[in-house]
Amino acid sequence: MATGRPSLAAGLHLRQEQKAQPRLYQAMDLLHMPLLDLQGHLRQALVDNPFLELVEPGEEPDDGDDLRDALSEDPEDGPADEAEEVDWEDVLLDDFDAGGPPEEYGDREYYAPAAVATRSLWDHLHEQLNLLRLGERELRIGEEIIGNVDRDGFLSCSLDRIVEALEGRRDERREDPPDAAGAVSREAVEEMLARIQSFEPSGVAARDLRETLLLQLRDRGREASLAWRIVDGHFDDLANRRWPELADEFGITPREVQTAADEIAKLDPKPGLRYADASESYVIPDLTVEKVERRYRVSHADTSLPRLKLSPVYRDMAADRARFQGENKAFISERLNSARWLIQAIEQRRQTMLRVMDFIVERQHEFFEKGVEHLRPLTLRDVAKHIEMHESTVSRVTNGKYVQTPRGLYPLKFFFSGGYSTHAGEDVSSEGVRARIRKLVAEEDPTAPLSDHEITARLQKTGVRIARRTVAKYRDQLGILAARLRRRV
Repeated sequence: MATGRPSLAAGLHLRQEQKAQPRLYQAMDLLHMPLLDLQGHLRQALVDNPFLELVEPGEEPDDGDDLRDALSEDPEDGPADEAEEVDWEDVLLDDFDAGGPPEEYGDREYYAPAAVATRSLWDHLHEQLNLLRLGERELRIGEEIIGNVDRDGFLSCSLDRIVEALEGRRDERREDPPDAAGAVSREAVEEMLARIQSFEPSGVAARDLRETLLLQLRDRGREASLAWRIVDGHFDDLANRRWPELADEFGITPREVQTAADEIAKLDPKPGLRYADASESYVIPDLTVEKVERRYRVSHADTSLPRLKLSPVYRDMAADRARFQGENKAFISERLNSARWLIQAIEQRRQTMLRVMDFIVERQHEFFEKGVEHLRPLTLRDVAKHIEMHESTVSRVTNGKYVQTPRGLYPLKFFFSGGYSTHAGEDVSSEGVRARIRKLVAEEDPTAPLSDHEITARLQKTGVRIARRTVAKYRDQLGILAARLRRRV
């Protein structure tokens, strides 16, 4: 009669999976790391593990198999060492999810590099405020206004809210004399706002787009210009590019209106962004694709990556098993296994990335030869099936990685997208279709821009089966205006 109790074999199997997970998580982490993070990780490993050393230029590291064999002969060390080994066949060729979400594994041992401190927009505004000879009340008003300027350079709240905030803080300062700073009026806030709006960058602290454009035109001495009059009194017509209506209003030709609109287009719609903190790191490619004798060759761009080897001194010390007993022996064995595992894992990561990129180059050969318009559809599943690895492994290998190609620097994810079939039976990727739309718009007659329907018809003539609504969606993604807004006179 069945008891419903788990078998002994099943219990052993569960314990083995739990034992192997720490190394499995580390393997996933190493595959996921971009080059800069991996550099920091390896440098820290050199500090933490005395069995690791840097490989000198021109030196070939010894893999230390003889030492591993010698240590594994000891029955006390054998089981522990075996438990720490990772079967790369299982890790890379089988399911790589380890029973949990793909990106939630272990505590990361690497961190994004800190950005170099730069002067922010608010630092720049405070510096200019402090150059003015202001009383205590005016200084408080100025600081409150600057504190409510957003990163785009716009005032993010109403003047009434600023007055309320200043009055609320004044009421809290009961210990001050009643007339120490004086009451804050809306007129005083408006006066200080006007002074701040004269600061650099031009157009800062405006309350909307119209005001920032007027401030920038004022700073350029264009208050009597047609551009000023259009922004000041006919901003809605400008936004909708109603050139004929504006021409009738001012008694001029549509071409003159368009010339004024071109002047306005050169102004900065977000003046504060020039002082935005550039916190993003420099992109360093992990791989390189070069054309050598009419063939594309993939190589690693990790020349700055530390190459590791086992330290001969510590290897010889560990080989003398009689010198160590108990905890000391277990510590030496653990550090040695950890060092050997890391060296093996880094090499496996390199080979996996090369295999993935080799297939991408093979599949996207037309892109490398002719450009983005010839990018073919490609999925993670396609790559995983070809190189006989799990799809999640390919996802980790490609995530956050970049490749330097003869056509520029691209994230590996760029080469993956869905696509469309042509009437000729060929495939074209979504990115390729977007590139074709961009090219059609760039080559159109500006006095008669192509509508979405016309773009769809032209794409269909080349064999691309696509709907008009999809063309409209791709056009929006590319930041291309509708036809009526692109028309010039």
